Amino acid sequence: MAFHDGNDYWKLRNTNGRCCIFETPQELGEKANEYFEWIQNNPLIEIDYKGKDAIKVEMPKMRPMTLEGLCNYIDIAKSTFQEYEKKNDFSAITTRIRQIIETQQFEGAASGFLNPSIIARKLGLTDKTEVKLVEEQPLFPDAN
Repeated sequence: MAFHDGNDYWKLRNTNGRCCIFETPQELGEKANEYFEWIQNNPLIEIDYKGKDAIKVEMPKMRPMTLEGLCNYIDIAKSTFQEYEKKNDFSAITTRIRQIIETQQFEGAASGFLNPSIIARKLGLTDKTEVKLVEEQPLFPDAN
């Protein structure tokens, strides 16, 4: 169905698409640093009960940094972060952000604070075992 003659509502729009949330790499870097500080200041809390009187004990646990967590914190989609990665002026900061997150995850797993299996999968680290199948030879070959 076509628009009626004189329908100029489309002219009311000043821009096409959503504006960039971060105009400069520095803005993105500052928000990432806020997320990193929040991670440090808000550990996960494990609750346990100790002793015969079952005294409640709260034990802080390392909270892993994740790219998804960062995106949630700064209110963007992961695909939006990936679009920033494609921009030349943002590539240095996005690379640095990924590097910080992956280092924190790896070091947390290597030191036993985070689950090594989960972090290895998250980082794409796998142990590869090569299995060669050997063609079975008969125990008693035909004596022809």
